[in-house]
Amino acid sequence: MTTDLIYAFAGIGLIGIGLYRLAVSSSALWQLVAVNVISVGVGSIMIASAYRGPSVPADPVPQAFVLTGIVVLVATTAAALCIVRRIDEMNDDHDT
Repeated sequence: MTTDLIYAFAGIGLIGIGLYRLAVSSSALWQLVAVNVISVGVGSIMIASAYRGPSVPADPVPQAFVLTGIVVLVATTAAALCIVRRIDEMNDDHDT
């Protein structure tokens, strides 16, 4: 089994785990974690698709897409965590 197939199967597994957790979780935080796991799986598959062979350099376009995706993932995760935290604060605020 070649390295690109290992990355592709690992990516498929991560997507499956993320989709399962997204389907069964009721917590917004765990759903956010599941979406991040799915994103890492997609990135792994894209890295595997960049592989061309042992003597040929990898395609730089999928690598650039993955790096851009990581930056976007970090930014959206930070924003989503702020939103989830604010929603939890609003739901737990029972001063009556």
